[in-house]
Amino acid sequence: MKEKKEKVKIFKNLDKPLLIATIILIIFGTLSIVSASANESISRYGTSIYKYFYRHIGMVSIGIIGSIIIHRVHSKWYRAVGALTWVTVLGFLISLFFLGKDHRGSLNWLTIGGITIQPSEFAKPIIILSLACLFDAASKLLKEGKLGKANFTALWFIIGIIIPGIVIIQGDLGTGFIITAISGIMFLAGPLDKKTKIKHISSLAVVGVLALSLFGLGRGYLLTAEQKERITDFYNPCSKYEDSGYQICNCFIAINDGGLTGLGISKSKQKYSYIPEAYTDSIFAIVIEENGLLIGLAVIFIYFFMIWRILKISVKTKSIKGRYIAFGVAIYLFMHVLLNLGGLLGLLPLTGVPLPLITYGGSFTISFIAAIALVQRVNIEASNDKTAKKRI
Repeated sequence: MKEKKEKVKIFKNLDKPLLIATIILIIFGTLSIVSASANESISRYGTSIYKYFYRHIGMVSIGIIGSIIIHRVHSKWYRAVGALTWVTVLGFLISLFFLGKDHRGSLNWLTIGGITIQPSEFAKPIIILSLACLFDAASKLLKEGKLGKANFTALWFIIGIIIPGIVIIQGDLGTGFIITAISGIMFLAGPLDKKTKIKHISSLAVVGVLALSLFGLGRGYLLTAEQKERITDFYNPCSKYEDSGYQICNCFIAINDGGLTGLGISKSKQKYSYIPEAYTDSIFAIVIEENGLLIGLAVIFIYFFMIWRILKISVKTKSIKGRYIAFGVAIYLFMHVLLNLGGLLGLLPLTGVPLPLITYGGSFTISFIAAIALVQRVNIEASNDKTAKKRI
């Protein structure tokens, strides 16, 4: 009976608008994957059109089970959980140098017992959690003079920069950039004074440029030919249709063909071998082609609605740890939407990062759902604290 009451209480204290928005995107994304992956499932694997649908449902289910667990775990355990998972991810990333599977020039896939994972995706929520715990512990120590400012920055660097540095070395620039952006923006919003932040960030930026230069000299190149093309050719992709601009130019064609209302569900033309793996990073182009620009704009609106709700939770909570968890997840979501859609529309270089809850992907889907669950746990505790104060 007590356990049942606890479950009801947890559900009651979830942020319902954020929960509904998350569910809408999960359902819409899953159905979009069925259509976008149909040709690949049949022509490449000779199976039914539901091959990737079943896989994605499996990943979403794991994410939901993980969310239920996260909703029930109090944040007092986060420091230990953060430290353990951070070390685990670091170990997996180091093992990639020896056991990793190359994918499009990036050493980012690891197969364990027949299961393939992307450790760098799990690093995103883990680093958010770990930095939030650091900022929570350091806030009081900095005020009392028990922790030096330089020591705090060193701890932030170890937790927030070493892992994305390894990811960049392994060739996954998009993921490395997102993790670095999350860590950097969280640092700028952290407990140090403005003058010290600028001083430390400037110094680290100089060191970072020197380190990348030395790395490039040692390897003989800093960026692969494909990465250079993505950076230099993104603004006019159709001028190099047969080369670096092929994928983006076909995305433009898909978006243009979709118009305001779309060609109709499952009626995309570009998914038939024109856009490579259309169910992954470029799925939004198929979404607009089949459903129209109006639906595409509605999806974008939901993303920004989610960001607003997450930031609202960040402001509402009195917990320093909770505030930074929610803030970090808002950055996480924003960076993925910005880089994916920016690359798809030719406004930014194509980085190959997934679109949250819509793109097919195992590690990312599980990690992102877990990140949203962390935000919901922050809201649960904030609501509990508010209820407790009312009783007093």
